[in-house]
Order: sequence, then C-alpha cells, then structure tokens
Amino acid sequence: MSSISPTMLKNGSRILFEGEVYVVVESSQQAMGRGRGRVTARLRGLMSGKTIERTFRSNESVEIADAEFRDMQYLYREKEDFIFMDNETYDQHRAPRDVVDFAANFLLEGTIVKTTLFEGRIIGIEAPLKMDFEVTNTHDAVKGNTATNVTKDATIETGFVVKVPLFIKTGDKIRVNTLTGEYVERA
Repeated sequence: MSSISPTMLKNGSRILFEGEVYVVVESSQQAMGRGRGRVTARLRGLMSGKTIERTFRSNESVEIADAEFRDMQYLYREKEDFIFMDNETYDQHRAPRDVVDFAANFLLEGTIVKTTLFEGRIIGIEAPLKMDFEVTNTHDAVKGNTATNVTKDATIETGFVVKVPLFIKTGDKIRVNTLTGEYVERA
C-alpha cells in the first residue's frame, strides 16, 4: 500500500480508510494559517455503499487502495452467492448477495459486468446501465384506460417487477435502467 497527502485526493480516487475501500466522490481544500490546511472529502464505501464525510489535516497521510477493475461474466447463483468468471484468466470468483446488491435484479447468465477486486475478492459489481429483458408476466390494459402516464406492473425474466406503460404485453422486450430499475423504452 502506498500513502499520499490528502491534498492529492481527486474525485474517483480509491482509498483504504478504517479497513474499507472508499471512492472519493468530492473533495475540497481549505487553507489555514502557517501552511496548515484541511481537506474535506465525501467518500462512498464500495462494500457498504454508505456515504461519509471526513476531514483530513494536510500533514496526515491517506492509504491508496490497490483495487483492480475487471470485466467478468455472470455464470450462476449458488444459494446467496453469485459466481462470476474472469474474462482474461477464466478464474471463477464468488460474490455474496450484499456485494451484488441491486444489480442482482438484472443478472442473466452470460451478462458481462464490471467488477472491483480488492485483495483477490469482489467488492463491487456494476451491471450495464441499460439492459433488454423479456416481459414474462403482465396484465392486459383495460379498454378505455388511455390516460397519459398510466403504468402497470410487469415481471421481467429475472423476476424483477418494473412499472411499464399500458401498451406493453407479455412476451415484449423492454429496455430497463439498471441503476434505477425503471422502464426506458420498448426494445
């Protein structure tokens, strides 16, 4: 691990703080008298997902996290773990449900995701921003119910329920935003 001065923190930097890897979301410096200063940083935990704000003195040091970023293919689910294969080495990695988090709602076998590895284990998953899914179940629209912005529930092939416009039917392909879980358009 290497250390740097907090004044060198940039947005997107990954640091090791209190035993967890954090990404710097925002940082600002404040100059004080006699060469001292403070750096206030908003940090988002890659494992916990929580956002914290910390102030560092400019004479402190911050550890840089040696995190790797790799594309991996989702293979299957085994109880509460998700199994991924590294596209370069073909090694398989296991990620628990709390690491996969909301992305679990959009994982189909063969999906390529971006992973963050720290000390040989997956600490973060990022699914493609927009993905196409088949609607496996939804009810038909009631004739005459054509008010604008009216939606209904539709279950996609992963089992996740999405709010869709009334014209979507079972068997249709739809595009979903994987960050918000919202319908984007018909695919």
